Amino acid sequence: MSSSKVIHTAGTRKRAIARVTLTAGSGKVTINGVSLSQYGGTMGRSRVMEPLILAGDAAKKADISVSAFGGGPTGQADAIRLAIGRAFAQQSDKLKQVFLEYDRTLLVADVRRKEPAKPNSHGQARAKRQKSYR
Repeated sequence: MSSSKVIHTAGTRKRAIARVTLTAGSGKVTINGVSLSQYGGTMGRSRVMEPLILAGDAAKKADISVSAFGGGPTGQADAIRLAIGRAFAQQSDKLKQVFLEYDRTLLVADVRRKEPAKPNSHGQARAKRQKSYR
């Protein structure tokens, strides 16, 4: 990666949005001003680590700054994962192929959303009022 090249990407999952800036560096990852080792829970942290582990040496030669907002912790973790995957894919076609073979959601957003609630369904999308035949 050339020293002056900066890559900006974004990722979304449900209501969560993550914006990533990838620059040449020493492998530091900061999410909303906090280092990756301090970010979120174990599951979210491991989801964010997936593209970094697959990238290998490329991840150790790049600094990653993430801004994530909206949604919940799992949605944010998946949005960050997608944005980091896209950034590394822009950097290298070889990594893009590795990500596609491992898991397509590292490069392509999951477009599913919450289904809207219907009338007479008690706030649920599909549950209906129970009928009694007596």
